[in-house]
Amino acid sequence: MTVSVLTLTRNRRAHLLNLMESLRLQTERPDELVIACMQEAVEPDLPDIGIPVRQFLVPGERLPLARARNRAAARANGETLVFLDVDCIASPPLVARFEAAARGGAGLFLGEVRYLPGGAVGRPLDFEALHACGIVHPSKPPMPQTGLREEPDTGEFWGLSFAISAASWTQLGGMDESFVGYGGEETDLAARLKPAGLPLFWTAGAVAYHQHHAVHVPPLPHFHAIIANARRFHAKHGRWCMDYWLGQFAGMGLIAWTPAAPDIVVERDPTGAEIAAARQPDSVRFS
Repeated sequence: MTVSVLTLTRNRRAHLLNLMESLRLQTERPDELVIACMQEAVEPDLPDIGIPVRQFLVPGERLPLARARNRAAARANGETLVFLDVDCIASPPLVARFEAAARGGAGLFLGEVRYLPGGAVGRPLDFEALHACGIVHPSKPPMPQTGLREEPDTGEFWGLSFAISAASWTQLGGMDESFVGYGGEETDLAARLKPAGLPLFWTAGAVAYHQHHAVHVPPLPHFHAIIANARRFHAKHGRWCMDYWLGQFAGMGLIAWTPAAPDIVVERDPTGAEIAAARQPDSVRFS
């Protein structure tokens, strides 16, 4: 099966170049890389990594993540779509493991993500060192040692690193572009997997290393997008998503909300000082 790797970027050139180098070093290279640029211009002077690289612009000030993923999928030629966050470095067998999983049957296939500290990535890429210093998110279940393991809780879906056949992506209808900005679009996709008859699987050996960037706890820079997208999700599915963040916002007095509430009441916006205080030191790898 032919494989397209798809990524989205907004002013993350250094991270993008590391992702591209990891694709050059795959045991089985993908057939192409498609880059959706959510920025003013496409990236200039990208290196030759031995496969076609195509990039295009996706306009929008408020991180059009769902639209960018849909546009990338629409432009891809591969029978298998591998979505990689621009902050990810693919371990050498990642593409081969995802391709084999997708070839085995319909479904959505998740890989392991290991989070790196700042300054961990050098050249040439040292995958043994990256694996040694990368840590998994504590909320995630252990990965299978071989093959696939079905995940009954589709809410485990994360968009950092996953694969799906182009046919199954079309069957799902892609991501819902009414979710604009940070949060909600991935949880919405996860909620549509079972009704579409698509199982979710963990994929052994498809490891990605997440390059460090600034983390805010709670994610106050995305306050308005999270509120809007949580309301959108509730109206569509009759339940709340991003409960953890909503609880943090409520604890700060920014919103009035409980898990049983029919709506979110915004009490005030976060202050500049609160946003600055939420930024974590570089030792913090995830929220």
